[in-house]
Amino acid sequence: MLTAKSVFTEILDDDRSFQLFCSIAASGEAQGGWENGRIAALVPPGARHLAPKIARHGADEDKHGRIFNALLRKRGLEPVEVPPEADYTMLLEARGIGLAHDKLRRDEPLTERDIIVYLAHSRVTEERASAQMRMLRKYFGDHPDIGRAVRMISDDEDNHLAYCHEELLRLAAAGHGRLIQATLRESALAETVVYRDVGLAVMRRMGDLLGWPRAKSAVLAAGVHALYAAERLGGWRRMVTLRMPERRDALGTAPTTEPEFA
Repeated sequence: MLTAKSVFTEILDDDRSFQLFCSIAASGEAQGGWENGRIAALVPPGARHLAPKIARHGADEDKHGRIFNALLRKRGLEPVEVPPEADYTMLLEARGIGLAHDKLRRDEPLTERDIIVYLAHSRVTEERASAQMRMLRKYFGDHPDIGRAVRMISDDEDNHLAYCHEELLRLAAAGHGRLIQATLRESALAETVVYRDVGLAVMRRMGDLLGWPRAKSAVLAAGVHALYAAERLGGWRRMVTLRMPERRDALGTAPTTEPEFA
């Protein structure tokens, strides 16, 4: 039976597909680490209290990139180039979602509006990351090779999502609610398109590497399109709601000291 678990098992068991999967993941995490690091360095005076949390967010993303590269080395593999059509982070930037890299490369302080845009964008993308890692944790949390890495990254993504909820609620209470909701909606609707396009691109690449029959590839593509349709019909709303998280000050505590090796 064709299930999410069976598809991911097939991808993880083959060296070439595993190599592409980890390379895409490592690249995205590294980009996220750089972005958060630059934002932490450029926060405006009124948001200096956020700088350590943003820096922690970036450090976590950098750590995740190292973990995925360590998983590759463990199998005797090297990272491969990420296909442009599978570069989730850059495709979001191309749609104007989040803070442009050109802005982050300049040594000019960001504005309070920029911080709201950053947090809203992160709230949407961290929703996706948290859900994906929970799925992987459900199926592979006890896997002898990747289980430890999956559990560690999943915990971090849950912390990142909690942090975004809490900080956006604080800013909403300070009078920025309308801007936050508008930015969340714009980010969520764009993200669903990018996620669909990246999902289709990755499935095509995996199908080529694993020699999937045309019928199997068609079924998987139909699943990606069905998820997109459901999200456009209203599923995107889960990405724009805000609620106070159970994990308060999730990025204000000291980072884990558990060794990160995979």
